[in-house]
Amino acid sequence: MQKILVSRCLLGEKVRYDGKENLIDHPLMKQWQEEGRIVGICPEVAGGASVPRSPAEITEGDGHDVLIKKAKVMNVRGDNVTDIYRDGAKIALKLAKEHNIKIALLKENSPSCGSQTIYDGSFQGFKKQGHGVTSALLIENGLQVFNEKQLEEIAKLLASGAVETK
Repeated sequence: MQKILVSRCLLGEKVRYDGKENLIDHPLMKQWQEEGRIVGICPEVAGGASVPRSPAEITEGDGHDVLIKKAKVMNVRGDNVTDIYRDGAKIALKLAKEHNIKIALLKENSPSCGSQTIYDGSFQGFKKQGHGVTSALLIENGLQVFNEKQLEEIAKLLASGAVETK
């Protein structure tokens, strides 16, 4: 059975930078949990970040740029927290490989998990297209990354059998 790598905040765990969660209360999530498909990760916490922590954003690019050291992840206080984000992404990829996971459901807009949009680095609430660091690394390694508004797309992909493990 194909498992799904899921951001822990979407599972109701209080791991966000502000100590809150983003629980997805949806029948599909409940079904996947009952089926044992869910493997949870908070890349930021896995990489060594505390809860709560200062908000962080990617400057000068997106997660792909962070991975090739052309961009940094900075927190609102001006601290470079790039290594935490890179380390967390590597741990998420290792977990995905251990479970032969091909699908990830990650929190949109996050500097780790954003799959389509991230904050622009200005700490003004503006967003831009791009991937977070973990999303970028997972995509570069062949995973399909979705956000919390794409549960139906994940369900269709699972039903198609196109991602089933051997």
